[in-house]
Amino acid sequence: MTGEPVAMSDGLGLGDLNAGERGRITGLRRGDRSYRGKLLAMGLTPGTEFSVTRLAPLGDPVEISVRGYAVSLRKGEAQLLRVERL
Repeated sequence: MTGEPVAMSDGLGLGDLNAGERGRITGLRRGDRSYRGKLLAMGLTPGTEFSVTRLAPLGDPVEISVRGYAVSLRKGEAQLLRVERL
């Protein structure tokens, strides 16, 4: 066991949620390893609950509220996060 989060390939991505929806991170898709590390360092770890606060007019970027602060992610980057709706 390496302590890395489980990579998941199916399910919803963060970019699939709409403004006002709540969710929980279930895992990370395979992708750029360094960017995955940045997401984890920002506190976007499996089990973390969040709410989508804003979407830009074309859906990019996505702003979420997580752990008491706001994070904006490009839609492609947000799709690395696998989530479930709450």
